[in-house]
Amino acid sequence: MTDEALSRATVHSLLVDGSTVCIRPVEAGDHDQLQGLYEEMSPENLRLRFFGVSRRSAEMAADRACRPQSGHRALLAETKGLVIGLAEYDTGGTGTAADIFIAVADGLHHRGVGTLLVEHLVSAARAEGITTFMADALSENHEVLRLFADLGLRTARRFEGPETRCTIELDEDENYLSAIDARGRAADVASLEPLLRPDAVAVVGAGRTPGSVGRAILHHLHAGGFTRRLFAVNPSATSILGVPSYPSVSALPRTPDLVVVAVPAAAVPATAEECGKAGVRALTVVTAGLDPAQVEALMTACRTYGMRLVGPNCLGVSNTDPELSLDATFAADHPRPGTAGVAVQSGGVGIALLDGLSRLGIGVSTFASLGDKFDVSGNDMLQWWESDGRTDLALLHLESFGNPRAFSRTARRVTRRMPVLTVDAGRTDAGRRAAASHTAAAATLTMTRGALFTQAGITATRSVGELLEVAALLHSQPLPTGSRVAIVTNAGGAGVLAADACAEAGLTLPMPTPELVDDLLAVLPEGAAVGNPVDATAAVTEEQLKECLDRITRHAGVDAVLVALVPTAVAAATGDDLVRAVTHATGNGPKPIAVVRLEQALSVELLPTVGNRTVPAYAEPQAAARALAHAVHRAAWIARPAGAIPDLDGIDTARAHTVVEAYFDANPDGGWLDPRQCAELLDCYGIPLSVWAWVDTEDGAVLAAERLCGADGRVVMKGYWPGLLHKSEQHAVQLDLRGEPQVRAAFRDLETRFAGLLTGVVMQPLAERGTELFAGVVQDQVFGPLVLFGLGGTATGILADQTARLAPLTDHDVHDLITAPRCAPILFGAHGSRPVDLEGLEQLLLRLSRMANDLPQLAETDFNPVLAAPGGVSVLDARVRLLPRRAQDPYLRQLR
Repeated sequence: MTDEALSRATVHSLLVDGSTVCIRPVEAGDHDQLQGLYEEMSPENLRLRFFGVSRRSAEMAADRACRPQSGHRALLAETKGLVIGLAEYDTGGTGTAADIFIAVADGLHHRGVGTLLVEHLVSAARAEGITTFMADALSENHEVLRLFADLGLRTARRFEGPETRCTIELDEDENYLSAIDARGRAADVASLEPLLRPDAVAVVGAGRTPGSVGRAILHHLHAGGFTRRLFAVNPSATSILGVPSYPSVSALPRTPDLVVVAVPAAAVPATAEECGKAGVRALTVVTAGLDPAQVEALMTACRTYGMRLVGPNCLGVSNTDPELSLDATFAADHPRPGTAGVAVQSGGVGIALLDGLSRLGIGVSTFASLGDKFDVSGNDMLQWWESDGRTDLALLHLESFGNPRAFSRTARRVTRRMPVLTVDAGRTDAGRRAAASHTAAAATLTMTRGALFTQAGITATRSVGELLEVAALLHSQPLPTGSRVAIVTNAGGAGVLAADACAEAGLTLPMPTPELVDDLLAVLPEGAAVGNPVDATAAVTEEQLKECLDRITRHAGVDAVLVALVPTAVAAATGDDLVRAVTHATGNGPKPIAVVRLEQALSVELLPTVGNRTVPAYAEPQAAARALAHAVHRAAWIARPAGAIPDLDGIDTARAHTVVEAYFDANPDGGWLDPRQCAELLDCYGIPLSVWAWVDTEDGAVLAAERLCGADGRVVMKGYWPGLLHKSEQHAVQLDLRGEPQVRAAFRDLETRFAGLLTGVVMQPLAERGTELFAGVVQDQVFGPLVLFGLGGTATGILADQTARLAPLTDHDVHDLITAPRCAPILFGAHGSRPVDLEGLEQLLLRLSRMANDLPQLAETDFNPVLAAPGGVSVLDARVRLLPRRAQDPYLRQLR
């Protein structure tokens, strides 16, 4: 293996205790270390490994691991250049089953080395088409048998005398992914302990004079009351701000868990190297402006010595736990202790969120400014908050995603326990990317990120202000059980504004029942109008408003209440406090209440109630309505059971791979499949393609037309040549041809106009009436396959009525795809028409998703139009583009 190939195949992962280990393929030069791995084992462990003890066992095992051979793969685990584990599989050169062998160094058992190696071996084996592992172990070797049993894969045991034969099926199912999640979460949280709960912190780069970032961070740590050991590193001082200072990290009286690096960019790599050699476990690098070589040196040091990294180019980290009081940031103020976890890439956004959460009284549990995000990510922070016992609200501002599929999986789990909110940063594109297909043109970053957030249950807002507005509601109020909102106001105009805002936010404004009308009129002043909004008039008293709200919140037909208030001279003269009426009415009631105060200076505040919670007050009705709408969506997402990926019959994945391989044999650089190749690939997945025939002569066209539709049938002729993508724009489609003369004339016309290009034509029967739809896939290099669906035909690019979900699609995802576009009512039978074949449409999308998930080489797929009618669904035109890409395992445990 070349150095470049070895570098690509080398990854770093976390063990159970949070330490970092390198996983890479075995090379010939590893022989001596591998032999030493075995030779240093105890006689008992050697016996368990080799079923006996022989002086040559170690040498023979190292020989096999280092000898290249067909069907054999060996991976090793090493830390700081020392081999600590080995895992191998061997098919014997043929078949889809392989024997596996595992060895872990003495003294390193129970740290997850063997399990981690097997996970990586499973991923490699799947990529090579291996479906089963087999392993022999002595029945008394409980540790290795437990390793196999706990993998999460289907494992069968057969006892053969003193030995046990284990058969492990390598299917990736939910049990296996959940087991990986649990192991990864435990390792991740353990690795973050030195970063977010350190026993000792050092600041490298704290200056003696005011004005440096390092000094500001040291001041924050010291003045904030950090309860553990604190040091400064500065060769020119013995004390800074009353904190003892030492000339170097290696000179410190104890090794810090966390080092904050605030030195010039050129000095960062050497500082990181020194920290690693000293045994530091975590770095926060606030320095900006590192060039690629400096970044590479920084990351090499972090991976070599097992240090987690926040940054570079960041604001810092904090943990407000009173037992720690860690504030290693240079924000203007200390964050208020609280229950919101915050992770941002932008330091400016971080400061705004810290200030806003502190002002609202929500406060912060832990904060991480991720900066350039070369290591610690939003995914890491979600898992920390999931486990810390303090966080009940997660706020994210992420400009990029390293592994969106892993992030989505984590977020789906976490958001069922707490709200996860984000600012959807970078929504706009300079323009839709130049793309050959409708699918690629429609698959904007906004649509892709929106699919990720929707499927993961993340509440996505459009600004920092909106994020804080929604956080205030979700933190202080229960979730609504539906979208029905009652509006109560003391001023008609304010009520109208609130009603408009609720309608625009997608909320429902039900009219009160006659019983509720009577109840409210009985307590409200004369002249009150009870509708929705309820206009209580300027004459309403504090007690009347409180009684009105009590009765509305108890009504079964209302899910949430929005109270729009304006100050009046009437209330001032009587001493009534209408806001107090709201806070007294809310208490600990079961339904959310939001207040709008048009005179309020701040966009959102949290008002104390007589109960143990607060009520959010907004300056604008739009803000209140948006927050309620987000709460409605979150409640619906939580109430919905997790989706499942349905089983599909008639799938021939092996044949699909053969079709793809045959294409690349002839086209190594990839490209667009011709109609025949396209049809063959779709057939592997049971995707219904309209009947068709390929011909390349005029006589052939006549015979095909008669065979497809009879002598007088109506046919369509579509020209084709390599590189042709939009046939309609090129006028390469001839519609409604009847009889031999018209077919011959159409063929001659295409042949004349596209002389030198045309290689043949596709003949199809003229389609029956139906709704023209569009379905497609684009393979995003970061997010994976994205499935798009919407209105099709020539309107696809004009009306842009599409929605998207990331594959693999669950049953819920498919339902959402079909119901989300504006054209959805047509599919379900609008204006008395019959609904289309919805089950057939669902099957089409599920099979398209499966094809995209199976084939990483599938760069784009365009089905346009897809004809949907009550009697069935068929693809009338399909295009597929392949590119030479290898499968990536998004769930494999590895660091960035």
